[in-house]
Amino acid sequence: MKTTTRAAQKPATTETATEAAQAFGATVGEMVKSMSSLSVPIPVLSQLQSDYVQSATELWNKWVEAPNGAKLAPQGDKRFADPSWAENPMAAFTAQMYLLNARTLAQLADNVQGDSKTRQRLRFAVQQWIAASSPSNYLALNPEAMSRALKTKGESIAQGMQQLWGDVQQGHLSQTDEKVFEVGRNVAVTPGDVVFENDLFQLIEYKPTTKTVYERPLLMVPPCINKYYILDLQPENSLIRHAVAQGHRVFVMSWRNPDESLSKKTWDDYVAEGPLTAIKVVQEISGAKTINTLGFCVGGTLLGTALAVLAARGQKPAQSVTLLTTFLDFSDTGVLDLFVDEAMVQVRELTLGPDSPGGGTLLKGQELASTFSALRPNDLVWNYVVGNYLKGETPPPFDLLYWNSDSTNLPGPMYCWYLRNTYLENNLAKPGKVTTCGTPVDLTKIDAPVYVYGSKEDHIVPWDGAYRNTQVLKGAKCRFVLGASGHIAGVINPPEKKKRSYWVGSSAALPPTEAAWLEKAKEHPGSWWPDWDAWLKGHAGKQVAAPKSPGNRTYKPIEPAPGRYVKQKA
Repeated sequence: MKTTTRAAQKPATTETATEAAQAFGATVGEMVKSMSSLSVPIPVLSQLQSDYVQSATELWNKWVEAPNGAKLAPQGDKRFADPSWAENPMAAFTAQMYLLNARTLAQLADNVQGDSKTRQRLRFAVQQWIAASSPSNYLALNPEAMSRALKTKGESIAQGMQQLWGDVQQGHLSQTDEKVFEVGRNVAVTPGDVVFENDLFQLIEYKPTTKTVYERPLLMVPPCINKYYILDLQPENSLIRHAVAQGHRVFVMSWRNPDESLSKKTWDDYVAEGPLTAIKVVQEISGAKTINTLGFCVGGTLLGTALAVLAARGQKPAQSVTLLTTFLDFSDTGVLDLFVDEAMVQVRELTLGPDSPGGGTLLKGQELASTFSALRPNDLVWNYVVGNYLKGETPPPFDLLYWNSDSTNLPGPMYCWYLRNTYLENNLAKPGKVTTCGTPVDLTKIDAPVYVYGSKEDHIVPWDGAYRNTQVLKGAKCRFVLGASGHIAGVINPPEKKKRSYWVGSSAALPPTEAAWLEKAKEHPGSWWPDWDAWLKGHAGKQVAAPKSPGNRTYKPIEPAPGRYVKQKA
């Protein structure tokens, strides 16, 4: 059909449109067959097929009748937001058909008969396929990329190929301009000193910026899956710098990026040589009998385990505990649950765990990074494929994404224990079910006040999972706060930015379900940090003179922050 004569032709008949729609939806048909073998109810399948053909027919008629693509231009999808999609009728039609296919496939996946986990896995697989098959991901189907190639006389394509080769060489997809950032130069720059180190971590003590500090120091335990400087990105969004400015004597664990020499380390090793050791060293340096503690993500899981071990031994060094986007109860872990079952864990144990050849190997950091990116494929994968390679654009500098690309390895035995006893069997939340460092773990024995934070749009630790910590920690007085945004952006939300919002309960009561809590919670504009500041101040003790130098006679400064460990690459 020629463009010059299309407008003069008669509108397509229903039969013609139906044939075109059926031809264009051939891929959907193949998916329908495969899903039919999984038992989609016949009435549902018939209705979906009927709706599909009707919608496709309407799109066909619009495409035949419209003098341009304006009537077909997709709305509300940033992949097709550029005006070039609306200006090109074929591109607009292709985008709309893709969206129709995507909706139909998602509905089919939702209606497959079977157990909940099977349906969730199928839906996840379908979502990955949908994200990958978008016409925006392919040069020949992306009018914006084609237009850019013409305007630049092919320079954008050449630049895209150079960036593709660069990403192949570095082993990961660039999500930001990584040349802009350097650890210790413009990220992780809060002044401090390493005052202790062992095989697993360096302990950083930060330089006070106030003449007096609270008598009880604050120990932060970041996730060992990533590097600590998510808490110290740049001065304007550093939680560490903020805590120092509030008058706290701040210590932070900087986990080592494991190499083969650490490949046999276990969960017990991480608890014993990690938080248990850090708590002891902070007590000895500060002279404080009790300290305030903070754990972020799996750092919170490690901290909770360590405090439960100490409680079982009759030791209670924590004056308070802050848990940021942390699981203690893994009964419902959201989309991550799709990846974990008995077969998968057994394979990991046989290839990475203590029973594997060699007694344990490393889980490479890039594998974990790719898994987390797959949870949001459009935002964290295909967005950069299109920008970097099809358009030849250099991704803009973004400190958070620089940190996100700075992946870390994990020892196989530690990782396998974690998988089985948390995500698979949820043993950590069962009093006495697991033994760590020779001691039965009972989280209910933790009786220090706990500040529990969850992020409303978190896809790694869904906020209902974070809320369940209030029910697990039965011996503690908990305060729950819900922040807007996701796993990282919700946490790293400095007050000066005046962004987002947070919710607090209308009373101190913590009902059994998160829905009941949210029903009566009140939303406040801005950052949750000031709420935490006020809470932490109540547990920090009196003001004393700020130390004039880091460490003490036993623990002398080793090197300036951020130290060597954080600079080790996976």
